[in-house]
Amino acid sequence: MTDVLLVSLGGTSGLREADAELAASLRRAGAAVETAVVPEQRERRPMALHELGWAVAARRTAAAAIRAHAPRAVLYSSTTAALLAPRPGAIRFDAPAAGNRRGRHGLWQRPVERRRLATAPLLVPWSEGALAEAPVTGPPAVVVPVPVAPSGPPGDRDIAAITYGANPVKKGLDRVLEAWRAARRADETLVVAGLAGTDADGVRYTGMLPRPEYRALLRRARAFVTAPRREDYGIAQLEALADGCALVTTPSPGPYAALPLARALDPRLVANALPIRIALDDPAPDYAERAAALLEPFRPDAVDRVVAEELWPRLRTAAG
Repeated sequence: MTDVLLVSLGGTSGLREADAELAASLRRAGAAVETAVVPEQRERRPMALHELGWAVAARRTAAAAIRAHAPRAVLYSSTTAALLAPRPGAIRFDAPAAGNRRGRHGLWQRPVERRRLATAPLLVPWSEGALAEAPVTGPPAVVVPVPVAPSGPPGDRDIAAITYGANPVKKGLDRVLEAWRAARRADETLVVAGLAGTDADGVRYTGMLPRPEYRALLRRARAFVTAPRREDYGIAQLEALADGCALVTTPSPGPYAALPLARALDPRLVANALPIRIALDDPAPDYAERAAALLEPFRPDAVDRVVAEELWPRLRTAAG
């Protein structure tokens, strides 16, 4: 019998990688895990209709996998995956619809989400911030971060600054570019990873890169600059800190797991004005070493301990 069925919505590569990491961690803890990946859905408008399509597909995928594997426990990855769930289960999420689907964009999702979260045997948020945004307080919860570790030895730091430009509106790329034009010196370049574009003076676009190539760029960069309009978690920022970049960011709303770390490391670098020159000209002492210490709870071995000592026992209990 399967111990845990992980229903993976997998709408982005980051979500798919996070689900694969969690499944592997549960297996290392001794659980027999099957993963049911929801097929990619076509884009629909408005957002409420788009997520209805994903939720219906998740229900079909979960129902078929439950029949096939008879799992002791079901873990839905994302609240969208759980909205129309055929069977109650634990719910994992980086941010609830209550926080990131305001107004008409979450017209039906928010009330349904509230009911699903209230009756879930276990909540598994990515961060304390995500748990705080959840519209319910009753169910037990285990915070399980996405693991982050250095990707290799640091490079020569020959890149002045880097940003991640996928989903440019949400990530505030326009604000980053405006701040960079005002701050850069003639010999400095901002690398925009994850997005194709036309290079300009001091700006180079890489398009989408394989993860090893992207992380190699982080090891060469002095600063990671971002201005998200809302941040549900911020894996790119955590990876940048792990690879030794100074994090220059706006104090964006949302769970934003890297934001309290950035404030603790150098509060001067957290401001709406994006103080890029401070990061490049007056870096705080021992920034990378202190970042490594703050990232200890995110390291793969630390996450494995949480999964083995807290998540897997709670899932067994929830399964009865």
